[in-house]
Amino acid sequence: MVEKPWHAHYDYNVPASIRYPRIPAQSIFQLPAGTFPDKAALNFFGTEMTFWQLREQMLRMTNALGKLGVRKGDRVGIHLPNCPQFVIAYLSTLSLGAIVVNMNPLYTAEEIRFIMESTQMETLITFDMVLPVVRPVAKEVGIKLKVVTKVTDYINGFGVSTARDLDLNEEEGWHHFSELIEGTSETTLPRIPFSPQDPAMIQFTGGTTGIPKGALLTHANIVAATFQCSLWGGPTISITPPERRTVLSVLPYFHVYGNIVAMNWSFFNCATQILVPRFNIDEIMGIIANFESITFFPAVPTMITAVINHQKAQELNLAKRLGLLNSGAAPMPVELIEKVQDMGIYFSEGYGLSESTSLGISNPILGMKKTGSIGIPFPDNDVRLVDIENGVDEVKPGDPGEIVMKGPLIMKGYWNNPEESAGQLRDGWLHTGDIGQTDEDGYIFIVDRKKDMIIAGGFNIYPREIDEVLYQHPKVSEAVSVGVPDEYRGETVKAFVVLRPGQAATEQEIIAFCKEKLAPYKVPKLVEFRDGLPKSAVGKILRKILRQEEMEKSKR
Repeated sequence: MVEKPWHAHYDYNVPASIRYPRIPAQSIFQLPAGTFPDKAALNFFGTEMTFWQLREQMLRMTNALGKLGVRKGDRVGIHLPNCPQFVIAYLSTLSLGAIVVNMNPLYTAEEIRFIMESTQMETLITFDMVLPVVRPVAKEVGIKLKVVTKVTDYINGFGVSTARDLDLNEEEGWHHFSELIEGTSETTLPRIPFSPQDPAMIQFTGGTTGIPKGALLTHANIVAATFQCSLWGGPTISITPPERRTVLSVLPYFHVYGNIVAMNWSFFNCATQILVPRFNIDEIMGIIANFESITFFPAVPTMITAVINHQKAQELNLAKRLGLLNSGAAPMPVELIEKVQDMGIYFSEGYGLSESTSLGISNPILGMKKTGSIGIPFPDNDVRLVDIENGVDEVKPGDPGEIVMKGPLIMKGYWNNPEESAGQLRDGWLHTGDIGQTDEDGYIFIVDRKKDMIIAGGFNIYPREIDEVLYQHPKVSEAVSVGVPDEYRGETVKAFVVLRPGQAATEQEIIAFCKEKLAPYKVPKLVEFRDGLPKSAVGKILRKILRQEEMEKSKR
């Protein structure tokens, strides 16, 4: 690869380019299964499963699904929270050459129907708690094979199903997850031919238009992403012997960030996955307290905020318990970054999209960090900032431009959506829709998303700049700003604020604080206090939901 300016800032053992093995993505799991067969691969509420036991469970499920007709290229929906069944289903699906379709367990019936129909899904693996929503939709759409589990099946051991009391009809294509494994003794790998460019996973994303689109990721994408994020964190991770490596896996595996940076990272690094189905701050602090050390904790800003502000944070001495903390999915406020650093926690913030297999840009672990920067491109990733209007001309350092990326992480395209694929992928470059700036060292700073930019009275306003100021207010816990319709200015700025527990503030107080730190045209004209803000499955604040609410109000 051509030498890039940012290579000078890589950590001492991070290569500028990587020789990726031409293997299917599930083969990454064979590394720990063969090297540390008796080490715990999964820890689920205290119940452990070794790598070899996981291998046997996965192979038996693979053969069971194969006998039921799952073939290479079939779409298999995995509709589960973080639990051993997800890991088994993921590895089994890929081993058959089928394509994993990640599905959020909180999807509504309409969202489920859309994904089933748009992917022409043949198989669904789901769980008992969502059956009232899933069952009628699966029947309407005509899903042939449906596998159901109880998440609790793997809490007090495994191999024995407690789901037999579920009223399922095998003649209608319904099967119990554990019974499929119990009823299959074969543990041979299917002889399926693989190419690195074979589809492996469909990850649905709102993208830049807000319409759900399925980013089609290949085996080569997943292998490259796993190697890149693993080698990037090497300086701190390598200090911990493989026998003791653990990952706090609260990021949902149905999201590409959790899938790559928690689950696949764990495979490559022979780490025990501490599986957590949902984020509950008291449960998380209890887990941190119960483990002498956690090697890696990938998270999002809202999770990190909750952890470091928890009443037990000081007594637990998080710097001694957390080896490496990583933030992604949304920008971290500068105040939060500084607080993490003050606590002495090794920390890195990264940037990526579903379309780039969750990765792309990150801060070095040991190298130079710049407050507010998302860092520099990963190995083998080329990044440019181009004119926001024409999407072609590269902008000068310091000028805002759209971030475009090219390299082994970039998706094959959107599933069955050539028009959107052509719009986002141009000459191999992924147009992210995010606006950034670079400095003289090649470090990239996110300004905002193109569609989030507020145009008020002819001024371009980037809401992230306002958010940063709001987070500096001592009474503010969470905040986000959006553009709302205004008869005079076209748009004006509205701030949505969640106060810290026990605090009280007025609209005038927040506005006065912003006036001290922002140009007049950037200052919020409206402030709404809320108990909470809408968030995605991984805890990213959903600015677009608030904007939609305001648009609806303006129509009344």
